Amino acid sequence: MTIGEAVQIRIYELCFERNITVNKLGYISGVTQSTLNNIVSGRNKSATVSTIKKLCDGLEITIIDFFQADIFAVLEQEVR
Repeated sequence: MTIGEAVQIRIYELCFERNITVNKLGYISGVTQSTLNNIVSGRNKSATVSTIKKLCDGLEITIIDFFQADIFAVLEQEVR
């Protein structure tokens, strides 16, 4: 699994846990709908740390909370 795929899955997990839509997450975090749609659809494979921080702020979690999920422990090596 790549980092982009893991971020995509993590966003869906967090939205599900809070019973909100991805659209609602964009609204409460101030991330444009097009940016968020590109991330969760896989068109944007490298979300910036700044964007992830905004999403965390909207979710009222820390960036550490975001990346502490088990899904990030099984990432494939990006550089070969």
